[in-house]
Amino acid sequence: MDREAVVSPGRIKVLAHFTPGDRVLDFLASHHDWLDVTFCAEDDDVTFYRELPSAEVLWHVLRPVSGDDLHRGLRLRLVHKLGAGVNTIDVDTATRLGIVVANMPGANAPSVAEGTVLLMLAALRRLPELDRATREGRGWPSDPSLGETVRDISGCTLGLIGYGNVAKRVEKIAVAMGAEPAQVLHTSTRDTGHPRWRSLPELLSASDIVSLHLPLTEATRGLLDHAALAAMKPGAVVVNTARGPIIDEPALVQALRTGRLAAAGLDVFAEEPVPPGSPLLELPNVVLTPHVTWYTVDTMRRYLTMAVENCRRIRDGEPLAHVVNGVK
Repeated sequence: MDREAVVSPGRIKVLAHFTPGDRVLDFLASHHDWLDVTFCAEDDDVTFYRELPSAEVLWHVLRPVSGDDLHRGLRLRLVHKLGAGVNTIDVDTATRLGIVVANMPGANAPSVAEGTVLLMLAALRRLPELDRATREGRGWPSDPSLGETVRDISGCTLGLIGYGNVAKRVEKIAVAMGAEPAQVLHTSTRDTGHPRWRSLPELLSASDIVSLHLPLTEATRGLLDHAALAAMKPGAVVVNTARGPIIDEPALVQALRTGRLAAAGLDVFAEEPVPPGSPLLELPNVVLTPHVTWYTVDTMRRYLTMAVENCRRIRDGEPLAHVVNGVK
């Protein structure tokens, strides 16, 4: 069957590939009666493939959108990522089919930045271990090793790998918590001339905390491998709220098991959901969250506002915002 080019008169049919809460439903019901939105849980393939052929817009979160999915979207005009990273979308196929791919740069930055600092603090302060000890009645007397291992952010050198919207917000929070600006280093694909830019090897060797803030590409996949992790300061902490495959996970596990690294705070993983047998689940010096640092009331409000605005632009024949693949 050929792709159709029919547009719904006066209404835009959206397939929202996530489970909504009451606030999401209230937002859409109160303000946007010209939208025909069908929600589908990310693990509900029956509903997804039933609704996809008639959808003009797909609101996409995390479940990958394959080339085959795009071919099944016979009326698709826009795949709108609720977030920034489009590595979960077959952008090349979308482009060949004339489907616009758009994202929402910066919309989740406040939430991800705060979630990053949350993981930093939990890892630095050994929060999971102390929580378990307190629940089990082992918190008193205090573990004397706390005074030898637990750190303040203000006393650490913070290395940011990537220097986009999220990293810059993390920097502001760290400085507000007492870190001197000179203690916050960053690296990116090229020397920007910024006084605190460092090459990756320089940043790794100087930082007490290394935090990842860059997209997953062929160039960044496995960026923190055995050699990179070995180049980090002994006892350093690594935090990843970007994409799991940027870190070589077996190498990270080894560095954590041997004590080469003190701890890790991870919101993203090489495989999601994390498989039950993952050694990360057994390590006491790892803080884990299930790819949700972005997921707050405030981010969802920003996402929906931007998603609805691009649907309005489709309805009114206006150019779309934040297009990543050049399709008009």
